[in-house]
Amino acid sequence: MKKSVKLLLLASALVIFGCKKTEATSEATEDAASTESVGQSGVVDETSSPNIVQTASGSKDHSTLVTAVKAAGLADALSNAGPFTVFAPTNAAFDKLPAGTVEGLLKPEKKEDLKSILEYHTYVGVLKTDYMQDGQEFEMVTPQKVKITKKDGKTYVNGSEIVASIETSNGIIHVIGDVLLPK
Repeated sequence: MKKSVKLLLLASALVIFGCKKTEATSEATEDAASTESVGQSGVVDETSSPNIVQTASGSKDHSTLVTAVKAAGLADALSNAGPFTVFAPTNAAFDKLPAGTVEGLLKPEKKEDLKSILEYHTYVGVLKTDYMQDGQEFEMVTPQKVKITKKDGKTYVNGSEIVASIETSNGIIHVIGDVLLPK
């Protein structure tokens, strides 16, 4: 009988402490959920290959593009699995725009215009230059089309030369020297 009582007391203690631990865990979960959540672009992973946003963020020539992607709220989308092709204008490409254009587009009230321009640089899928053909058109996220031309062994998108291509974990970046503007 004493053994039964001891087992019953032990089982009760385990249930009581188990419930308290569950309550504490539940409270901690609620506290974590109440803090601001971090999207895909905020995931830190030291072992995987970098995605499009991480790769562009590591390039001194694409700081304006990264700033624009973040201002347009597209960093999480371009950090997702994809695959994506991004025609990535350099800082010098943004400098070619009329004075004040970039600053104006970075204002919160111009977010949708900026987003539209950046989506015109993004294709869902991987487009490698080896497979692009002269005269091909591709519908971008906007959904407007860009035109590919090939001349003297070089590949152009809407007349802007693709000067480099960088494969990432979720697609490919084609570095271009102009900002593509949707019509």
